[in-house]
Amino acid sequence: MSAALNIEIGFDFICPWCLIGLRNLQTALAQLHAEQPQATVRLNWRGVQLLPTVPPEGLPFHAFYLRRLGGEAALRQRQAEVQRAADAAGARIDYSVIEVMPNTADAHRLLAYAGRHGSVAQRDALLERLLRAYFEEGDDIGNRLVLLAHGEAAGFERAAMEAELLGAEQRYHAGPGIGGSGVPFYAINGKLALTGAQPPAVLLATLREALAAGPTTEPPTP
Repeated sequence: MSAALNIEIGFDFICPWCLIGLRNLQTALAQLHAEQPQATVRLNWRGVQLLPTVPPEGLPFHAFYLRRLGGEAALRQRQAEVQRAADAAGARIDYSVIEVMPNTADAHRLLAYAGRHGSVAQRDALLERLLRAYFEEGDDIGNRLVLLAHGEAAGFERAAMEAELLGAEQRYHAGPGIGGSGVPFYAINGKLALTGAQPPAVLLATLREALAAGPTTEPPTP
């Protein structure tokens, strides 16, 4: 029997550290595959809605972070820090095009729907589309029409998706699972292993340890 990893990843679409963590995980998984090509890996994306009180129309992005961080200088410093980490991870973030801080409840519902009704490739393609739409193109991924367009581009039927989008008024809950105090988090084979946008070397070392330890409890699928 080949070695297997079940990795549950807690994230929110609006979290730049989650995007950076994803790119770092992809690098670590590519390195692991080169070392241990017989190992199988299953990823389970667990949506965490960080800002459930954002209204359906979203909030002005720049003004939101000015209030949150306390001024222009702090905002520029934070964005520069994120940009350095993104560049190192190979993640693209263009703050100049992001105008809206969206409510991500329906984006998470759409991805969960894709996980239930589509292939792994379709689900992951939708995830990539939504992340790139927000961080690279400035799309309002809290907008129902925007989400439906991306879902259709990933191969899903509009009518079925419409039934899944319940609106920002209903907070998104992924259901029971493993979680940490922040995102991104990585639970490997049923145990919380890491929190934060860890570098590829740290992720790779943790994946190696998990494979050496053998399978444990498989995390529930939402």
